[in-house]
Amino acid sequence: MFFTLFINSHINVIVIEKKIDGKKMQATPILKWAGGKSQLKSIIESRIPSKFQNKPFNYVEPFIGGGAIFFWLKSNYNIKNAIVNDINPNLINCYQVVQKDVESLIDCLNSLQDKYRTLLSDADKKKEFYYSMREAFNSNSGNSIEKAAQLIFLNRTCFNGLYRVNRSGKFNVPIGSYKNPKICDADNLRLAAKAFEDTVITNRDYADALQFANPETLFYLDPPYKPLNATSSFNSYSKGSFDDKEQIRLSEFCHDLTKKKCCWILSNSDVNTEENPDKFFDELYEGFDIRRVKASRLINSISSKRGQLNELLISSS
Repeated sequence: MFFTLFINSHINVIVIEKKIDGKKMQATPILKWAGGKSQLKSIIESRIPSKFQNKPFNYVEPFIGGGAIFFWLKSNYNIKNAIVNDINPNLINCYQVVQKDVESLIDCLNSLQDKYRTLLSDADKKKEFYYSMREAFNSNSGNSIEKAAQLIFLNRTCFNGLYRVNRSGKFNVPIGSYKNPKICDADNLRLAAKAFEDTVITNRDYADALQFANPETLFYLDPPYKPLNATSSFNSYSKGSFDDKEQIRLSEFCHDLTKKKCCWILSNSDVNTEENPDKFFDELYEGFDIRRVKASRLINSISSKRGQLNELLISSS
């Protein structure tokens, strides 16, 4: 399936926008995800090679996460073929359900939303319902559509919209304090389904995507960030960790992309601070274009640690 997709020479120009009350709407992330890149779109755009501005190209995103860059590119660029991937199986199941059966997902979410709203005035019953949904999600009960709906429900109602799992791979975020969360955004789900048309969605190791590297393909890599300190890690999106060895392996992957004359852009944390100088990434990506940009980080259990931080935007040219 992968190989067939990339040798297909036809061009698909997909319209993934609609007008609501006269305002043009484009697909946006359907899940709140730590490290989302919506705010950095203009900076990332400045690093996209000019050769991709006015011609169709292939796009690969090995760590899709919340998908902000994918949805934005699909709405504003001529992407011929796209492959998106993530190591988190629950996330990928959700995207595959949106792609294949969005209307059934909307029905399921509307049912959950209606039930939850009847409990908003009773804190104990609301809490009981949330934790029953969390238990169902962790027990892998239900079919793929129900599993996707459970993920979206938890994402919209849990503390700070955070996705976090324990060492056993179980989702362990407590209930949030939202008064009346919008659990089913049907319009955006349909726009997302349109964006996912003719897109291959996979749950593999990112390195498998090397086979698609060529001069006509753009890679955007947004891996789990290297933590700034021992308590700031949000890498627990899947069972396992993305430690320094994994960061080094990713840099080797980027070097391999370059050898294939493939264009790539990578985001990561800037660990080289005044308080704790660390040349880890400066040395790892020496010779590539390294830029420091400001980004707001809103997901942190400690409010004082939210705010603007430096991030790295590294590119092949």
